[in-house]
Amino acid sequence: MTTKQKGYSALAVTSIVWGTTWVAVKFGIQNMPALQLAAIRLFFAGLIFVLYYLIFRKFSLPPQKQLWQLFILSIFTFVFANGLSAWSLQYIPSGLGALIGALYPLCVVIIEYFFYKSKSLNMLTVIGIGLGIIGVGLVLYENTINVHEKGFFIGLALSVIATISWSFSTIMIAKQKVKINPYYGLGWQMIFGAILVFILSISTNNFIPFAKIPIFSWLMIVYLIIAGSVITFIAFIYSMKHLNPTIASLYAYMNPIVAIGIGTFLLNEKITIQLIIGAIITLLGVYLVNYSDKANRIKIEDLEH
Repeated sequence: MTTKQKGYSALAVTSIVWGTTWVAVKFGIQNMPALQLAAIRLFFAGLIFVLYYLIFRKFSLPPQKQLWQLFILSIFTFVFANGLSAWSLQYIPSGLGALIGALYPLCVVIIEYFFYKSKSLNMLTVIGIGLGIIGVGLVLYENTINVHEKGFFIGLALSVIATISWSFSTIMIAKQKVKINPYYGLGWQMIFGAILVFILSISTNNFIPFAKIPIFSWLMIVYLIIAGSVITFIAFIYSMKHLNPTIASLYAYMNPIVAIGIGTFLLNEKITIQLIIGAIITLLGVYLVNYSDKANRIKIEDLEH
C-alpha cells in the first residue's frame, strides 16, 4: 500500500470512527455523568501516548515551558472542547452535537477576522457563513420538539462553547507552533485535560463512585479510548501529513453524517427531510468557507513568492 493509499485509509478511519464517538458518548452517559466519562477517556488515552514515547521511544520529559504551553492548549482542546461537548450530549441529540461541532471552520474564520485581524471576508466566505447559520437554524427549528425537555438550551450552549473553544485551540496551535512530537504533545494535553475535567466533574457534582459505573458504560469508554482517541488521532494526524489539506478536511463533513445516521438507528433520534436539508446546507456552508480560506492562502503564498 502506497503512502497516499494509507492516507486515504486514515481519512476513512477518521471520518467514520469520529462520527461514531458522538453516539458512543451518548450511550455511555446514559448511566454515568458525562464529565466523568470524558475525564476517564482522556486520562487513559493520554497515558497510552505518553508512556509509549517515554518507555519505548525513550523520549525525555518536555521542558517546563513546553509543559506550560501544552497545559494552556489542553484547556481549550480537551476541557472546553472535549469535556463540554460530552456534557452537552446529556441534553441534546448526538447528531445535533456533531453538526454544531462541524461549524468550527466557520468559527475559526470569524475569530481570526474579529480578534486577530488576519482574515479578509470575501463574498464566498460570507455566503458560506450565511449558509452555515441558516442550515443550523433549520436543524434547530426541527429540534424545537426537544425544547421542552429539561436542559435542552443548556446542552445547546455547552455545544456552542465547545465548538468555539476547539476553534481557538486550532488557531493557538497554528500560531504557537509548539516544537514537540504531535502524538507525544497530544498525550500530555490529554492528561492535563483529564485532570481538569475530573476536577470540574467533582465540583459540579457530575461524579459517581467508580464501582457504580455499569459494564456497558465501561465498554463505551474502552471504545472511546482505543478507537475514538488513540487510533483516530493517529489516523487524523497521518492524513493531515500525507494528503492534500482539502482532501484531509473531508472528515469534518462526514462526522455529522455518520453521527446522524447511527444516532437515528441506534438511539431512535428523530430524522426528517427538514433536518437532512438543514444538515446539507450547513455542511455546504462549511465547505465554501474552507474552500475560500484555502484559495486565499494559495494566493497569498503566490504573491510572497
